[in-house]
Amino acid sequence: MPRYALKIEYNGAPFQGWQRQAAGQPSVQAAIEAALSKLEPGPHTIAAAGRTDTGVHATGQVAHADLGQNWLPFRLQEALNHHLRPLPVAILQTVLVPDTFHARFSATERRYLFRLMSRRAPVTHDKGLVWQIQHPLDLDAMQQAAHHLLGLHDFTTFRSTLCQAKSPIKTLDEITITRHDIPHGTEYRFTLRARSFLHNQVRSIVGSLERVGAGAWPPLRIKDALDAENRAACGPVCPPQGLYLTGVGYPDDPFAT
Repeated sequence: MPRYALKIEYNGAPFQGWQRQAAGQPSVQAAIEAALSKLEPGPHTIAAAGRTDTGVHATGQVAHADLGQNWLPFRLQEALNHHLRPLPVAILQTVLVPDTFHARFSATERRYLFRLMSRRAPVTHDKGLVWQIQHPLDLDAMQQAAHHLLGLHDFTTFRSTLCQAKSPIKTLDEITITRHDIPHGTEYRFTLRARSFLHNQVRSIVGSLERVGAGAWPPLRIKDALDAENRAACGPVCPPQGLYLTGVGYPDDPFAT
């Protein structure tokens, strides 16, 4: 059976996350599998690089599907996008890959972006796409605090109690925070990169760093929270609508050509 890798973009607002739900609640996986069933009858199961939570978006999710017939990748992409309408899901690229390729297990890194908007007036165009706060943040303090999280650590503090990962030990390869002045406000963008993440890890980290930026925590408290290896030491977990899965890395990028 030919295997195809799919690069996927979606707005997570109407979905209960990526993963198919037992109760039949809407999910991105179920939507794409339903579109596949209209091309080739029968049940389909696709595997993704990451299981984004309810309300989380993606601009570079990757999944793979095994199909019964040979499709020209562009024709498959066009057909899937046709059957996905009007849902806010788009197949950006489709490529034929070897049977050894696995969207999840072949991945060597995941990249996330979190958008935090600071402004007094309610957001309109970015409603549902950012986490809005009304107070300013200290960028330098957040950058100092974030430095303590780089490298190999036990991230129990920043891990959901529902996390099913076997170990809380992860290596955070990058955490970059940038400030972007916009009309009537400021957007802070948090970029994080690692081989894999724990459940709620990014949102827990950003929520805690926001406390530093707001002046409620000193930068060193992030290190103290990390060293505590205790969920109770974590700051508030920020809402999902500002989080995006922006990319997945592979030893041989199937989308490079």
